[in-house]
Amino acid sequence: MTQQRRTWTRVVPLAATVAAGALVLAGCSGSATATGPEPQTISFAFGATNDQDKVAYSSLATAYEKAHKGVTVTPQNLPAQSYPTAIATRVQGGNAPDTFQSEGGTGQSYSIIPFAKAGLLLQLTDPAISAALPPSQKELWTYNGKTYGVPLGTNANGVIYSDELAKSIGVNIDASTSLDGIIAQCAAARAKGKTVYGLAGATAANNAFLALGLATSTVYGHDKNWNEKRNAGKTTFAGTQGWVDALTEIKKLNAAGCFQDGAAGAGFDALTNGASQGKILGFFAPSNAAKEIMDAAGGHVKLVILPIAAPDGTKTYLSVSADQSVSASAKTKSPKLTQDFLKYVLSKDGQETYAKAVGTIPVTATASTTLLPQFDTVKDLISSGTVRGFPSTDWTKAKVYNDLGNGVQGILTGQMTVKQVLEQMDADWG
Repeated sequence: MTQQRRTWTRVVPLAATVAAGALVLAGCSGSATATGPEPQTISFAFGATNDQDKVAYSSLATAYEKAHKGVTVTPQNLPAQSYPTAIATRVQGGNAPDTFQSEGGTGQSYSIIPFAKAGLLLQLTDPAISAALPPSQKELWTYNGKTYGVPLGTNANGVIYSDELAKSIGVNIDASTSLDGIIAQCAAARAKGKTVYGLAGATAANNAFLALGLATSTVYGHDKNWNEKRNAGKTTFAGTQGWVDALTEIKKLNAAGCFQDGAAGAGFDALTNGASQGKILGFFAPSNAAKEIMDAAGGHVKLVILPIAAPDGTKTYLSVSADQSVSASAKTKSPKLTQDFLKYVLSKDGQETYAKAVGTIPVTATASTTLLPQFDTVKDLISSGTVRGFPSTDWTKAKVYNDLGNGVQGILTGQMTVKQVLEQMDADWG
């Protein structure tokens, strides 16, 4: 997906692996010292949007250097908003950093699989890396049976929610509340000068994030192989009732006043301002956003993570994703060192280093792993495996995702119908 998820800083679902209780990477932190004639200095590029993200990425480089004497990993923080395009241009131009933040799967400008098909990424030949990839979405990092990237961690994709604020005005929503139950409380929130949700409706990525969260339950909950069927031409967006339902529910939320005034034309500043002023109870974002905001507030704000609820009669599934990844350039002059660094990123130490800094779930987690407090509200969904991966990670192209987000704005303004949006997505798919 796009940088939407990272602006708060965008699919294993690792949580499913946690439920299975089985992903342990033994001895995958690399050798004590990387040696050899190749250069022992490599670059690591990423697009951090804030200090939390910068620390998270840089901490991987620092921790690796500490464990590998004589090695230097040089962080390169590129502008976050233009990162997908910038890194894609460098990779395709043959002047990519040695290692860099990438997107698992297909469908984005910096996705791993298209790069791998073009021969632009370093193949990771260490069998320990391949064995440690979360099996439920191994295809995000592999092509033709070969591995080209590793996940950074797992996010829960849902609602960042102030339960204390909500209860103070008589609004009661938890992970078991249906979307209809939420809509029924929107008027009460309005009466208290607040809205249940904030939406950056002028930002395609935020709109698409909401739509995909709904479709996680209405489409993928009962048909986790829907993408494969769409790719095979056995189904369509417009012909799938679950997709119609997902976009129709957004219309219902808007009509019921569940979004803030002017949501269709709002940017991310409406979310940050609304949250800081106590005017919105929650907003749609990846789970690491909760840690970022709570850290910035110095512990004075307590947030929890909720799934994007399904309507009555449909089971709610939590969207989880490990699509944010790290890959290496095929042109690196230090292939052994770069592979060892990626091996460290995937190790227990690497995963916990990153998770501690940014607020994700390590992909090395087991059923006994202690999650951050903000995950308490969804831990039952995680432990029961009531989760699905983020749908767009293996869509055919970025335009499908972008037109979904733009189409949602059109629905909010009345300029597009649900049918038109879904037909456009089918046309994009090809």
